[in-house]
Amino acid sequence: MLCPKCQTEVSPDSVFCPKCGSQLSDAAAAPAATPAQQLRASRGTAADDDPEQPLWHGSYSFKAMYGYWLLAAVVTVIAIVVCFVMPEPTTWLAAGTIAAVLWIAFGGYLLYERLSVEYSLTSQRFVHQRGILRRVTNRIEVIDIDDVTVEQGFIERMVGVGTIKLLSSDTTDPKLYLRGIDDVKRVAMLIDDARRDERRKRGMYIETV
Repeated sequence: MLCPKCQTEVSPDSVFCPKCGSQLSDAAAAPAATPAQQLRASRGTAADDDPEQPLWHGSYSFKAMYGYWLLAAVVTVIAIVVCFVMPEPTTWLAAGTIAAVLWIAFGGYLLYERLSVEYSLTSQRFVHQRGILRRVTNRIEVIDIDDVTVEQGFIERMVGVGTIKLLSSDTTDPKLYLRGIDDVKRVAMLIDDARRDERRKRGMYIETV
């Protein structure tokens, strides 16, 4: 073949002209893409065709405290009964203090949980934030989630709240507990469906490489 610039005879597999240094072929100069590069390219194309979609956003639910409120109410009733049985100032003071401390403690716990945790689920990742003064945000790719488990107590089953346990290959949080989640079964199903869908997509892309 001839160099298009200086018309010097060069080898067909040459990339540059040995005389003038001109590039002979753009295709020959570009190295062949590796399987990993092809996979990344396919993922990039898929990301354009299938953008990340928000699926759920939540935090610790008020309903998760129903069992605590019931306990506080029972203790308060017992304290009132004791005060009527033993109508002494010290009895009233002790009973009132116990009931007040219990209600304040449970209210403070609810406020702390509401302010310290926040969860977001998209079609590609699960994001959880923790802390009040110091906020820590971690992202788990849904494809890395290996198992989704729901745990509920007796009262939790009645009001539809519970704890979701996520097992994943994420090094920061391989075992994550999401406590006090409202409509817990639906949320767990959303996470599991997102995980399965993402794995099916990635499996299809790998097969095409």
